[in-house]
Amino acid sequence: MTITVTKSSPVLVGPATAPPPAEHVKLTSFDKALAFFPVTSFHVFDHAIPEPAETVRRGLSRALVHYFPVAGRLVVVAGDDDLRIACTGEGVSFVAATADCSLADVKLLDPPFGNDNAPLMRDLAAGGAGVGEEGFRASDPLLLVQVTEFACGGFVLAATRNHAVADGTGFAQLLRAAGDLARGAPRPSLLPVTRGGGSLPLLPPRVAAMERALLELPPRDFAYLDVTVPFGCINRIKSEFFAAAHASGDDDGEEDTCTVFEAVVAVLWRCRTRVVMTDADAPAPLVFAASVRDLVGAERGYYGNCITSAVAVPTSGEVASGSVVDMVRLIKRAKNQMLRQFRIKKKDDNLVAGAEEGEEGHDDQLDDVDEEVMFGYNALDVTSWRNLGADAVDFGGGTPARVMCRFDRMPVPYCVACPPCRGKDDGANVLARCVREEHVDAFLGELTAFF
Repeated sequence: MTITVTKSSPVLVGPATAPPPAEHVKLTSFDKALAFFPVTSFHVFDHAIPEPAETVRRGLSRALVHYFPVAGRLVVVAGDDDLRIACTGEGVSFVAATADCSLADVKLLDPPFGNDNAPLMRDLAAGGAGVGEEGFRASDPLLLVQVTEFACGGFVLAATRNHAVADGTGFAQLLRAAGDLARGAPRPSLLPVTRGGGSLPLLPPRVAAMERALLELPPRDFAYLDVTVPFGCINRIKSEFFAAAHASGDDDGEEDTCTVFEAVVAVLWRCRTRVVMTDADAPAPLVFAASVRDLVGAERGYYGNCITSAVAVPTSGEVASGSVVDMVRLIKRAKNQMLRQFRIKKKDDNLVAGAEEGEEGHDDQLDDVDEEVMFGYNALDVTSWRNLGADAVDFGGGTPARVMCRFDRMPVPYCVACPPCRGKDDGANVLARCVREEHVDAFLGELTAFF
């Protein structure tokens, strides 16, 4: 069917009350590693509220009183080339829109949501000069918001943020604050912690270099897939891992358990490698985002970036022929290596994340792997939006029925594990651009056979 989305002209929404302090917020090394990279989330609300666009705009304006750096702009401070947020109060970009159809008409709440709906997702997100495949410019707002009301009364809030301003957990915190204030609360249920560049340790240099290099790569075309890994499959993997851990005598607490994320990644990694492998001895890197909020001592309410990358680099043959329990073990090993990277040391009055003395480089899988391998077609990059709080946002009609992401073109094969769709408790939803078009059928066939 033909769908028309009618948009207002973008307006700037600033803090509702007193102007923010005229100051610069120094970014951490975690923020700088991801600066200018756009991340778009879609929050699909199926229950009507009065004037959804105005309600969201009003709540967002009130939230910016507390999150005033988000209404600023990125600047480079003369003299030290240091990237910071200037708290100018200029505001975030906001667009109100309407769609001449219902949510049911476009099947936003019914996975799989196919690649043929990519134009609709572009229509539902606010765009702007400089924001797209090339990322944000320093002069752009740090956040672009569009609220689209559908004919059924439901609405979609699409938010594109400059990654420098917040990670997934921090941005969900901001949206929840906007929802609290839109519903009439006197203050957010969780107040933000003042940001400051010296409050966190330095990101390990090899990790920072890898993340910056990844963001500078040109995008490539991969097929868009909306996949559900059934809970029956996930529970089977958990049981197999538990049994294998106890059979081997590995009875040391948490290591006998497998998380939903680990099970899902293990399935995707193994099935995909079987399809794309051309040389069993070639590396098949797995890179997945990991929160280090607890490890680096981030206070409750801190909304800046606290994520890093965990890496596993076995051979393609090991992944393709190994058991799914083996894959979970490799994922856990990568997590443990990441934990060793974040033993905090003091160096030149700065907190530095890194291995303890004598451990530097030990078992670090980034040491001997070049960028061509890490960012090649054999690699798989995965992140999880589960348990971040993005599905707890409420502007008066209840929480979203679905939270989705947009990534039209990616520089590497990529997957996002999304929060479950409300009312569809059949499995873990994954949105992916991880195989070329010619490998789609074989990849889906491997998944179906495994399920």
